[in-house]
Order: sequence, then structure tokens, then C-alpha cells
Amino acid sequence: MTNLIKNATLSATMLCSAVVFGSAALAQQYPDRPIELIVTFGPGGGADLMGRTMAQLIEGQLGVPVPVSNVGGASGNAGLTQLRTNPADGYTMGTLISLTVASWASDLGDHKPEDFEVIAVVQSSPSFLFVPANSDHQTAEALYDYARANPGAITVATSGYGTQDDITIKLLAKAGVAMENVPFQAPAERYASPISGFTSAIYEEPGDVAQFVRAGQLKPVVVFDAKRHPEFPDVPTSAELGIDISGLDNYRTIAVAAGTPPEIVAKLSEAVAAATASDEWNAFCTSTYSCITPVTGAAAQAMVRDFRDLIAEQLAN
Repeated sequence: MTNLIKNATLSATMLCSAVVFGSAALAQQYPDRPIELIVTFGPGGGADLMGRTMAQLIEGQLGVPVPVSNVGGASGNAGLTQLRTNPADGYTMGTLISLTVASWASDLGDHKPEDFEVIAVVQSSPSFLFVPANSDHQTAEALYDYARANPGAITVATSGYGTQDDITIKLLAKAGVAMENVPFQAPAERYASPISGFTSAIYEEPGDVAQFVRAGQLKPVVVFDAKRHPEFPDVPTSAELGIDISGLDNYRTIAVAAGTPPEIVAKLSEAVAAATASDEWNAFCTSTYSCITPVTGAAAQAMVRDFRDLIAEQLAN
């Protein structure tokens, strides 16, 4: 009996050693083929630009191609389903966006923060309401007053139901400023909608519509943040206008499926860290008003979890 126990213990030890050795060997070989980066929204939007910029920068770090696939739909949940169901082997990454995290609190999709491991939060920006340059409502006060007098007459282009776009419009409605949410799956169509007169306004981060702002086609009228934006100092905060809506910034992360081997996560983390430290990335995030000190590790996981909980709390109030 004693020999049987010893043999069983030895076998278990050898098996455990083989698994550890195999994992280490796998990590040493990784990556040996292309790594897909799933962008969870359509082409031409902020998530797409971030994903493609990141893919280009980390290719040199990892030594393999990083092709980008746009898998839009369901406020970003369609792409995350593909990320979550692909093998957790480091050969699929994805953009995990706060818009999608917000939708989980609205019961869209069946994802949870613990289904993913965040490599890094690499961008963040407060959102604004923008109106077309020829709008009859050139200030937020005028826009709000019209919405109060004509509930639902002001239409706002958004990225989808359940996102913080949708949550903000609901919070404004609770405060008596009722606007109509008009969701767009395709970012380019969303950006064009107020300019073409299809919607009255658009809820967006300034970096995503920077070209239209600089061209004088869109005008920011209110920022949903605790303080004024340094690049738009003349634009009032929502709190200044009597409706305090803040803390719903749009942040973007690079993530993998939970269960990805830690040695592989470490390699990806190093590559993303090098990318965000580059001059090319700094130029990109500066031009999109989204530069932040990257958030990684447990703090990044907590950021996703806490944001989901914040949206749930907002909806419950």
C-alpha cells in the first residue's frame, strides 16, 4: 500500500511538472503565428482607429502579423462573444470598450468582467453633445429648453442601446430633458447623421469626431464630466447646466479571454506597454484627446467591474 501511495504521488508530481514545463515551453514559442485583434465596433470609428493603431505598433514587438477583424453588433457584445469563445491561447485579442461594459448592466449580452482579462486600458475621454454648425440650438441651454418644451423632438445619434450614450439620455429625461435615442451600428453613419440633418445632435467623444469639429461642421455644447475639458474650455459641464452627469467616460481596452496563460498575458502586456510608450501612440492619442497613463493588472479589472456596477446603480436610481 505504501508503495502504491508513493507511486501515485510520484506520478502526480511528474504530471504537474510536465504541465508547468509544457506551459513554459508554449510561452517561449509564443507567438509563432498571426494574432487576430477583434474590433468590437464597425470600421471607421474610435474603437477601430485605436485597434488598428495598436495592431500596427505591437506587430513589431511580437514579430508576427496582427490582422484586425471588425465584428460589430449588439453594442460590442457580438465581437466579445467571438473573443470569449475562441481558444484562450493568446492568438485572439479584442477591444473591450466601456460602451459595452455599460450594456451589461442593461442586460444586453451575457458577458461578465471575469470572462475577460484586460491587458491594459489605453484610452479614455469624457463625452459631449455636439450639434451641427447650422443648428437652431447653438447652446446646450437652447437645446435643453427646446427638449423640455417638445419632449422627444430632439433626436440624438448614439452608439447603441444600453451604452452610456443611452444611459445619459435616460438621465437627462429623468431631469425633464427628454430626447430621442437614435442608435447607429456603423460609426460613419452616426457621425454623418447630425451633419446631414437626420438627427439633431450626436453623443460622442471629441476625438471620434475631431475632423468634423475642426472643419466647423459640428459644435460641442456640453461635456458630461466633473470639469471643463482643457481643449474645449468654453464648453460648459452638465453640472453647470443643472444636471450633474459625470463619471461615464468612454474608455477603451485591449483584452483577452479569461484563462489565457499568464506567461502569454505577460508577453502581450509588454508589447502593449511598449506601444503606448511610443511617439506614434502619443501622437495618435493626442490627436484624439484620449491620452491617459495606461491602467493594467488588478486595477484594470477593477475599472471594468466598477464601471459595470456604476451603470447598474445609475439605472436603479
